[in-house]
Amino acid sequence: MPKLLAALGVLCLLLPGSVLCAHAAEAPAVSAASAVLLDAESGRVLYAKDENTPRAIASTTKLMTALVAAEYLDGDLSGRVEIQPEWTGIEGTSLYLEAGEEMDIKTLFYGLLLHSGNDAAVALAGICGGDVETFVGWMNQRAQDLGMTNTHFSDPNGLGDENHYASALDMAKLGAACLQNPTVAQVLATKTITLEGRQLTNHNKLLWQYEGCTGMKTGYTRQAGRTLVSSAQRDGQTLICVTLNDRDDWNDHKSLLDYGFANYPRRVLAREGEALAQVPLTGSLLHLVSVSARETVAYPLAEGEEVTAQLDLPHQAQAPVKQGEIAGGVRYLLDGREVGKTYLVWSGSAAQDVVGQRRVRSLLDFLRGDEQTAETVTA
Repeated sequence: MPKLLAALGVLCLLLPGSVLCAHAAEAPAVSAASAVLLDAESGRVLYAKDENTPRAIASTTKLMTALVAAEYLDGDLSGRVEIQPEWTGIEGTSLYLEAGEEMDIKTLFYGLLLHSGNDAAVALAGICGGDVETFVGWMNQRAQDLGMTNTHFSDPNGLGDENHYASALDMAKLGAACLQNPTVAQVLATKTITLEGRQLTNHNKLLWQYEGCTGMKTGYTRQAGRTLVSSAQRDGQTLICVTLNDRDDWNDHKSLLDYGFANYPRRVLAREGEALAQVPLTGSLLHLVSVSARETVAYPLAEGEEVTAQLDLPHQAQAPVKQGEIAGGVRYLLDGREVGKTYLVWSGSAAQDVVGQRRVRSLLDFLRGDEQTAETVTA
């Protein structure tokens, strides 16, 4: 448990073992032209190298294809479709779809992410958008929604031209969104599966080589070089790693993930239901009422980083109060920058002291009556 020091309504939170002015260990050198290591829960960037430069991304494009398709289908992959001629004969890695054959959408979806089928990408675009152009428009709109400011898609599979690109940071944002979608996340974490006679094996070797890997996507073209988006989980923390144009991507991802978990562990700043303060209470038999965090707040912190908590609460409350109702809020700051917040709610209920209030009113009425009597006698 963090130690809380209260002073003038501001809480200073010092994590156990903290040493002020300490620094994280030196980050590993990587071969990538661009790289990012991102904490998925908080969005904190733990490592960055040329992270905002737009670059070719090859088949990691299919993360956006999968996300848009899964959202359009509302996660339902149970449909069955007839393969259209325009979905076949796509160059590069392929499921070798044949016009006129029937296939489950589930097979296309797994074929997209595990086998990296370029024809599966075009098929899903056609199924969802009616045509590739419409679907690609949705991909670009979704990129804007996610704050991917250095990204543009021109196709659903990553074979694209010079107008098809993304930055490493943008791809990390996309990876975080994919993990939040249960359908996409499940497929990305699948090592191998057999569907309709097709054995599909995930190209992401980290699923076998790195403990805690939860998936993501590989890519390669001559223009892009080797591209890789990976994710891993340890002790409740999920990290996303992206490398673009990296000849040693498997080893670089292992090194960066190890670096992140070792030097920026997830620290819980407040737990759901944890009492954080007390507020004076009037109009009740209780004189104090506790407030607790409505939800858990966590953030990755390096050794020595100090977080302060600022409480927004009334100086006193008037009964009645009801358990679970919002009493105020708390903001967590690192070097003056907000890194988390949550509402504070009443930890318990406190009824109004009706009997006590009646006694007070009666006493006041009695005293006022004596004063009137005294005035009459004097007159």
